[in-house]
Amino acid sequence: MSTDEPVRVLFLCTENAARSQMAEGLLRSRGGGAYEVFSAGLSPNGVHPAAVEVMAEMGVDISGQTADDVAAYRDTELDYIVTLCGGAQDVSPSLRAQEMVIHHPVDDPAAVPASEQPEAFRRVRDALADWIDRTFALQAA
Repeated sequence: MSTDEPVRVLFLCTENAARSQMAEGLLRSRGGGAYEVFSAGLSPNGVHPAAVEVMAEMGVDISGQTADDVAAYRDTELDYIVTLCGGAQDVSPSLRAQEMVIHHPVDDPAAVPASEQPEAFRRVRDALADWIDRTFALQAA
C-alpha cells in the first residue's frame, strides 16, 4: 500500500443500520482524506433514524449513507475490517484485509426499548468516537 493512498476500512455488523453506520461517519469525518471508509451488514436493513439524529447532534451527517450487504465487499481490497458484533466476526474471514481484522463488539442501541433508544444511541456514538480516535490515532475534530 502506497503512503499516498487512503487507508481502506470496512465496519461490519448485522444490519448495517446503527453501529457500523455511526462508525463509518465518525472515521470519515475525523480521518479526512487519509481514510476511505465503508460499512456493511449481514442482513442490511436501512440506516436507523436515531443513528442519523445522534450523529447530527455532533455535526456528522450520515443521512446519505446506505445499508449495504457484505457481499458487495468480497472482492474489495481492504486494509482493515472492523467487526462490531459477534455475528459479523464469523463472516470477516471471507473478506480480504491487508493489515488486520479487528473485533470490537458494541451493544446494539436499537435492541433496547424505544424510550431508552436516544440515550443508548448517544452512548454507543460516544464510545465509538473514543475508540476510533484511539485506534486510528486521530484527534477529535
